[in-house]
Amino acid sequence: MTVDASGTVLSHNAQAAVLLARVAVGVALDEVAPAWLVEAHLRRVGDAGNEPSAWADGRIGPHRVKALGVPGVDGAVTWWLIGESAPAGAAQELARERMRAGLLQELSCELLASLDVERCTAMTAQRAARHLADAAVVVGTGDGCAFPVTRCTADGPVVQESVALDPGQLPGLEEALQGLPAVSSRWIDPREVPSWAVPEGFVGDVADIGSVVVVPLPGHGVPTGCLVLLRRRQAAGFTPAEESFAQLFAARAGAALSVARSHTRQARSTDVLLGDLLPPSLGGVHGICFAGGYRASVAGELVGGDFYDLYPADSPEAETVAVLGDVCGKGLEAAVVAGRIRHVLRALVPFAADHTRLLTLLNGALLSSSQTPFVTLVLVTAVRQDARVRLRISSAGHPSPLVVRVTGQVEEVRTGGTLIGVFADIEFTTAEVALQPGETCLLYSDGITEARGGPLGNVMFNEDRLRAALAQCAGMPAEAVTERVQMIIAQWVGEGPHDDMAVLAIGAPRDTPRTTEDEPTRER
Repeated sequence: MTVDASGTVLSHNAQAAVLLARVAVGVALDEVAPAWLVEAHLRRVGDAGNEPSAWADGRIGPHRVKALGVPGVDGAVTWWLIGESAPAGAAQELARERMRAGLLQELSCELLASLDVERCTAMTAQRAARHLADAAVVVGTGDGCAFPVTRCTADGPVVQESVALDPGQLPGLEEALQGLPAVSSRWIDPREVPSWAVPEGFVGDVADIGSVVVVPLPGHGVPTGCLVLLRRRQAAGFTPAEESFAQLFAARAGAALSVARSHTRQARSTDVLLGDLLPPSLGGVHGICFAGGYRASVAGELVGGDFYDLYPADSPEAETVAVLGDVCGKGLEAAVVAGRIRHVLRALVPFAADHTRLLTLLNGALLSSSQTPFVTLVLVTAVRQDARVRLRISSAGHPSPLVVRVTGQVEEVRTGGTLIGVFADIEFTTAEVALQPGETCLLYSDGITEARGGPLGNVMFNEDRLRAALAQCAGMPAEAVTERVQMIIAQWVGEGPHDDMAVLAIGAPRDTPRTTEDEPTRER
């Protein structure tokens, strides 16, 4: 609408005529416009157009209006009247989109912060029920008969259970579980919703459900399930925009669930594989005490290149086989090699009566594999004879075991031999040791004696310190000896770097009195 300096309307368009019902060319502005617009025109004319434009605002009838005055020829002013209803609607839509974007971001952060599948599923159902519908149900991929179902209302508890269901019972469910596009709520009859999909406390019965949306939960390459949204009859139905947002919500949730399930599968596989690499649980076998301890060189790891194992005899009269070894290398790669060696040793246990034969067969097996590095180890066969425990010990390039007598004397077992997996011709010396009640034979890896630390931080622990520590363990059971050695070594190295460290103690229990005199260690 253009108005001259005297306040007479010179021209207007149809939209201005709708807003100002009595406006016409030649009519005075103060006869057709509200006072705030008349005053704004007088101010605009008074400043002689020094400003290129000026804003004013007020009400015209029920409408909130902004007026933009643009100077024209001969003091005339053209007023652009802008109703605020459209900007207000846009602002509301913008706020709505911001809320949705914030919800998606918050959902992603919460779900990705947890790699637990059940917790992620529960969070998805809760968020969906509170922000997208009155109730939500997450159906995971099952085995064809039973499916994991998580359901809740906006303010109710989350219920998770396995349900034997037919996906064909709910329109769109079977397609969603296959990763096909979502089915619009217009095509789903709420009366067809099965009872297992209705959370407790949501409605009185299925007839109270007003609208339903079934949305797939896409994963990384494979679907992770589907999301079912329910609204009460008295609530408004789902709009196309809300259904589109539900699909965005489901895409974020599906991606997080896919990551969580992938992590769960990997963790399960790791646990299964790692279980075969971990040192075995030790204890008493046919009246002989076995105890072990292990500390990997890599912080946080459970396995490494050092290993020990125990192969119990079938009867008290037969020899139980124990071994402690050190594979060249560190970390998981060395642990895998140690696992292969342990499997080979398990297969060779029937030949343990002849140490030389067993170690020769092991050496041949390692030489035939180009990917297996060398290994040093100590092979022990033990049997209880009355109160004593008789040991036969063979070392293959490994530090010789130490025997702790009840008197506090520490003896080195005189055994030695060639390391395994390097040379075709190998030799071994087998020593026999008799342990009286309360005495212990300690097998250890060089990570113990070569551990650096102490007051200066770089001093080798060495065998003399190990002997001194063992001398204080006289009469202790095997478990206490291993714990004592591990504690001292842990204090010695502190937080500094170290190699893999393993100890294996074989002890004669004190629960039976001695029947013979001590026998010294001797070579055979």
